[in-house]
Amino acid sequence: MLLEDVRVKEGLKACMNCGVCTAICPAAEFYDYDPRQIITAVQSRSDVEIERLLRSETIWYCGQCMSCRPRCPRGNTPGYIIQALRTLSQRLGLFVESEKGRQQLAIKRTIGHNIWNSGYCLVPRTIDPDKHPEQGTVWRWVFDHDKDVYGRFTPSYGKEGAGALRKFDEKTMGELHRIFDISGGTALFEDIERYSDAKAREMGYNGADEEYMNDVFTKNTMEIW
Repeated sequence: MLLEDVRVKEGLKACMNCGVCTAICPAAEFYDYDPRQIITAVQSRSDVEIERLLRSETIWYCGQCMSCRPRCPRGNTPGYIIQALRTLSQRLGLFVESEKGRQQLAIKRTIGHNIWNSGYCLVPRTIDPDKHPEQGTVWRWVFDHDKDVYGRFTPSYGKEGAGALRKFDEKTMGELHRIFDISGGTALFEDIERYSDAKAREMGYNGADEEYMNDVFTKNTMEIW
């Protein structure tokens, strides 16, 4: 299944284990993370090793900066391999076996829902100050006065028309939803919800409810180096 992913076909050509990707990787500096070892595991085609990765925290450490891509002397892209591993972990439901994997529910319900409902990854009105205290008091003021603030540089804020932060019409949103359906995004969303709900019940929650969502969104027990 992994080798069928186009990102593996494009991103893994002929690794010689030189370690350049690990040397340049920002995540490797802070976490127990080694792109070279991940590539080795994928090249081995060992179901045991690959399943271990799919269940692990490791594949979620990558920041997708793609620093590895231009520096590999063999033209590999470890970042693509990580993307493929993450997708497979979600499809098989193994992402819920790690803390960072379980956080994918929060990503789906924030960024994913933003895209599905508005066409944008981030929408000012969805960045709730109560859930993002790191934004500080200034963001609280911006959040409470968003129409005045953003209305200064675009008359289309939250409304149909041309310009930044505009509201997309129903036809455009329909096309976006069809892209999700055809590309498998809709099915992947459903998988994340289904597997998260089962794991939440296993952990003693009443399904993937608001309590579970908030816990996976805010708790982080992993230690950096």
